[in-house]
Amino acid sequence: MLEKKPSPPGRRRTQLAIAVILAIGALSAVLILRSGPDRTNAGANANTSADAHGHAEAAGHADTEHHDAAKPGDHQDAEDHSDGEHHGDAEKTPASGPDKPKAAADHDEDEGLIAMDAQRMQAAGIQTTEAGPATLRTVLQLPGEIRFNEDRTAHVVPRVIGVAEAVPANLGQQVKKGQLLAVLSSAAVSEQRSELQAASQRLALARTTYDREKQLWQEKVSAEQDYLQARQALREAEIAVSNAQQKLAATGAGTSTGAGGGALNRFELRAPFDGVVVEKHLAVGEAVQDSTQVFTISDLRSVWAEMRVAASDLPAVRVGEKATVKATAFDSSATGEVAYVGALIGQDTRTAPARITLPNPDGIWRPGLFVNVELTASSQTVPLAVANSAIQRMEAQQSVVFVPAPGGFRAQPVRLGRADAQSTEILEGLKPGQAYVQEGSFLLKAELGKKTAEHSH
Repeated sequence: MLEKKPSPPGRRRTQLAIAVILAIGALSAVLILRSGPDRTNAGANANTSADAHGHAEAAGHADTEHHDAAKPGDHQDAEDHSDGEHHGDAEKTPASGPDKPKAAADHDEDEGLIAMDAQRMQAAGIQTTEAGPATLRTVLQLPGEIRFNEDRTAHVVPRVIGVAEAVPANLGQQVKKGQLLAVLSSAAVSEQRSELQAASQRLALARTTYDREKQLWQEKVSAEQDYLQARQALREAEIAVSNAQQKLAATGAGTSTGAGGGALNRFELRAPFDGVVVEKHLAVGEAVQDSTQVFTISDLRSVWAEMRVAASDLPAVRVGEKATVKATAFDSSATGEVAYVGALIGQDTRTAPARITLPNPDGIWRPGLFVNVELTASSQTVPLAVANSAIQRMEAQQSVVFVPAPGGFRAQPVRLGRADAQSTEILEGLKPGQAYVQEGSFLLKAELGKKTAEHSH
């Protein structure tokens, strides 16, 4: 038998290094498959593999086939690469601790802010004021109707029997005091003027006779009795003339006797004061009686707002009390005073009449117009209130008032109390003297709703 020769020592070392390398490679593959994407373990395996590979190369340095496969700097490069991977992972790790809640709080705070600068505020008409005390008034509202001021309304009658010859006044015409309304032909006026003329003639004769008898009596030519009779006749003639003049004046015909070409039967009907012809019941050729209402003239610069007051509301309606009258057909209001409150309550309506004298220089308050009359029933002062225009209701029926904040405005929830037509009491949510948006709050509500909708999507 042939006897095997032992292998040289250098070849054994090379084979041993190769075996060690293969074993380490197999072990690294198993570790990689188990750890998956864990880069930290992969880095550690890489370092181990590099170290093993370096030692193997040192062990087999005598073999020229593996001398170039490993270099002295390979182990350091593997460590640098592993450290770099660990540092990158550390930078990608999210921050923890108190930084994250602070950012979330800032985000929530910005979400409720309505950003707006001074230029946008001016363009949107946003006005701010300070919250403070206010007087809340309980208002009593009563229905009413505009009527003529009967103290400045005249139902014109001719006061004589006659026939209309001319009617220059028209319905709705503005007339002045003494302006001609109609011309009538009246036999009664003719008789009165004739009587006045005759009395005037008798007066002239009586005055002449008196002057002559007085002179003769003073010259001792005639007796004193003749002088006294002449004086008595003069006095009676003067009385007759005055009586005739008063009759003509009572009918409105004046004291003219018709001399100078004027007809004795001409009767002129004239306006008693400045006003408007609101009714006309006369035409040319129409016969009228002395009590016929031919015109109605009213001074519409002052009217009455009449209302009916229930017995329970009478304590709040007092003469001299200020009242506000508002039209129901259009947007208009005026202020007047209660001029009259009825002393009796109607048996059928169980109400008392009342009226307000209302100035009407522009003529917008026309008789027959329905109105609402507002009177102050009671008043009380509250420590903190805002204007009604400042209060807005959100989707959850939460009442808010917009207050200034750095960079814009925020919605401040408030709890409301008593209210009237102008102001509302604030129980919680604001402090006295705190600024709030009085005008333009509806626009801010729309902006807040738009921002909330965008955030939810």
